[in-house]
Amino acid sequence: MTISNNVPGIEDLKLEAELSLQRIWPRVCSIWEQAGHEPADRHAFEERFSNSWPRIFGLAYRLYGTRYDFFYHLEEVARVAAQAWADRPAHLLKTDQSRIYDDSWFQSEQMIGGALYVDLFSENLGKLRQSIDYFKKLGVTYLHLMPLFAVRPGNNDGGYAISNYRSVDPRLGTIEDLQLLASELHESGIALALDFVFNHTADDHEWAKQAQAGVREFQQYYYLFEDRTLPDQYEQTLREIFPTESRGNFTWHDGMQRWVWTTFNSFQWDLNYHNPAVFCSMLEEMLFLANMGVDILRLDAVAFIWKQMGTNCENRPEAHILIQAYNAIVHLVCPGMVFKSEAIVAPDDVLTYVSPQECQLSYNPTLMALLWESLATREVKLLNRSLSHRHKIPSGTAWVNYLRCHDDIGWTFDDGDAAAVGINGYDHRQFLNKFYTGQYPDSFARGVPFQYNADTGDMRISGTMASLAGLEQAFSRNDDTLKELAVNRILLLHGITLSIGGIPLLYIGEEWGLLNDYDFVQDPAKSSDSRWIHRPKMKWDYLQDLQLPENSNGQGGMVHTNLYNSIRRLIHLRKEAPAFAGQQMELISSGNPHVLGFVRHSAEGRVIVFGNFSEQEQPVSGNVVRTAGLGRFFEELISETTVGTSEEVILGPYQVMWLRRV
Repeated sequence: MTISNNVPGIEDLKLEAELSLQRIWPRVCSIWEQAGHEPADRHAFEERFSNSWPRIFGLAYRLYGTRYDFFYHLEEVARVAAQAWADRPAHLLKTDQSRIYDDSWFQSEQMIGGALYVDLFSENLGKLRQSIDYFKKLGVTYLHLMPLFAVRPGNNDGGYAISNYRSVDPRLGTIEDLQLLASELHESGIALALDFVFNHTADDHEWAKQAQAGVREFQQYYYLFEDRTLPDQYEQTLREIFPTESRGNFTWHDGMQRWVWTTFNSFQWDLNYHNPAVFCSMLEEMLFLANMGVDILRLDAVAFIWKQMGTNCENRPEAHILIQAYNAIVHLVCPGMVFKSEAIVAPDDVLTYVSPQECQLSYNPTLMALLWESLATREVKLLNRSLSHRHKIPSGTAWVNYLRCHDDIGWTFDDGDAAAVGINGYDHRQFLNKFYTGQYPDSFARGVPFQYNADTGDMRISGTMASLAGLEQAFSRNDDTLKELAVNRILLLHGITLSIGGIPLLYIGEEWGLLNDYDFVQDPAKSSDSRWIHRPKMKWDYLQDLQLPENSNGQGGMVHTNLYNSIRRLIHLRKEAPAFAGQQMELISSGNPHVLGFVRHSAEGRVIVFGNFSEQEQPVSGNVVRTAGLGRFFEELISETTVGTSEEVILGPYQVMWLRRV
């Protein structure tokens, strides 16, 4: 006998997978035979099905193999996959085929992401379609729409309390509007990214309504408890995510007379993935979105999707197996779509979700936090330390490098990294919190606290990029010098994320330097959540002052116009530098504690990047530049000047340089 794949309780996994496929094949084959797809497409799918099945079977068995109804749910998975492929539009099948042969499509230097809330940017999906030219002109090649599906009334956690995964919030449009938008984006060369909120549903989702009506089948979709015995045992090892809004992880429901597991908010009910029916039901929702034309699916709150007594119920091995199972099925049905993980956890844990077999893309929260940390300290030692061993990820994957997003900033650097460079992690977080809320002497930042926990001292930061970088302070003081420094800080950070390796992602509005929106407190549904301060409406009147891009060199008279033109120019310079494709990055020891340095290279060229995180001029030895760039003279791509190495290279306040040998 052969034990295969270290899967307990089964002998010869490969054989069992083959036998199960033989039993399932006639049923699933009849589904795609009726689809009317081209014979070549059908043959390719049948081949993928046979090749993918052993992996799908093995992962499903590791999750659910001990259940009496395992084979029923296994057959359901196969049926759902077959039906989704049968329903897949012909133009998406073409995209699938091209991306099978070019699985690095998302690693190109042409990839530039933009994220937005539909209502805050353009009111609805119809008006958003009218802005496709805006994204093309800016240079965006993948557009991430924040949650736009039907949500519960009132507080809905910024769209993350979903009532129906197949219905668009009627204030934004219809599912047909979404499908039309996806099609027009694709025609314009822009990929579509959407959120998949799969840790929980809203309390008014149909499944939750059925559970509240006493339907036991759907009560098994959630974690329900008659008394506090088990919740109290779980609570001993759980942390609170929103301590000022939602104390604890369980909510009493009067109607059911049950405690409900609610990690994030009382109205967001955690799904019970110990139940394979939940896995199958959410698979159907996922593949429905794929067939809408989604290219990148952001997996929300991946760390929390599996619960186990005696643990913190985060980053469990079963969570990884579950995501890998979804990955295997997506590779079978719609290989043109990739996953992006949202794991705002410890740096070591973030890395565990990144692989071609799990999440091909991942947010890079550590880089984001440490870029802001470097601005506050004017030093790059902690950033350098982290990049030296945390930037590299598996081949076939990419970081998504962002500076701000819809969420808060948490100081997710590793305490071991901090200690290695002489920093006490706890004390340093307290300093950063004071600095970015403007409470530290000479701080330029104007952020506000998010979820301060008096028991632990933990706090996160809300605020737009411009307000955190000093532009709000500069405007309030009407100081041109401060305005220039703030703009330089913003361009420095963008210059790093656009060049360091991975996909740069703008939170749309950053390109105009939108400031904090303090009016959010006037809306009762938002007033208790300070993150709404950095979710302002798009200021379309800024465009009226925009010079024609062809005649602009980023030196416009208005600060917002200047910023827009400069960021747009950086984006287009990135697209002209093949060295910025992929992930490979080599750090350079700049010899200056205020200057970050690294090299990007490909077969087509080599670019050296330096960033000065100080408001003072900073020198870098000409010999450092010469040996890193393997040349004596360099073109500085941003300023279009020539830089020699016979003397020190001087970086201005908050200047970023992209140097290519001439």
